[in-house]
Amino acid sequence: LEKIRSIDTGIFQAKTLQTYFKADGHPDSMKHGLERLCRYAEDAVHDGFEVLILCDRAVDSEHATIPSLLATAAVHHHLIKKGLHGNVGIVVEAGDVWEVHHFACLLAFGATAINPYLALASIRNMKANGTLKTELSWEELRKNYIKAVNDGLLKVFSKMGISTLQSYQGAQIMEIVGLNQEVVDKYFTGAVSRIEGIGLEELAKEALVKHWFAFSR
Repeated sequence: LEKIRSIDTGIFQAKTLQTYFKADGHPDSMKHGLERLCRYAEDAVHDGFEVLILCDRAVDSEHATIPSLLATAAVHHHLIKKGLHGNVGIVVEAGDVWEVHHFACLLAFGATAINPYLALASIRNMKANGTLKTELSWEELRKNYIKAVNDGLLKVFSKMGISTLQSYQGAQIMEIVGLNQEVVDKYFTGAVSRIEGIGLEELAKEALVKHWFAFSR
């Protein structure tokens, strides 16, 4: 990922966009954060960047992370509406991705590649402090985790009658449960949703609860 991030050949360039919003408790803060992210993504494509890296590492006491699926889907659909998505790939660098379903959702809503850095770091730490009792090396554990995710994704694809990642990527072959229609229409445009639920304000509150808990310790 760092190699991709640092490429600057004049022909191929990558731009890192931070997926955060102000942790001030204002009901529209996450909405403004998504608008900023989509605007920066559009500007980056116009500036000639071929890869957008959506990264949540820039959080601090005053900024909370936007859920990676929401950020990815928002950028994905914004670029489609602007007729720009064919010019760029989206790499997701996120800490809230660790199980197969998370990967499947991100791929279905526009991600080209995913770096689950916190999941990998957790495995490495568990190996280092002895929580994970195994004779396998860190390299073997990382390889096993990636293989398990890939095998899980293949199982998801096969259940839907899809044989390749290219056919699944961005296809939105999922039904959304628990989000209101306004959020679905704006950020998950075209996805099926028969049961409504929470809106953007509630999603922001959930994110802030985790954020404040982490930074109050």
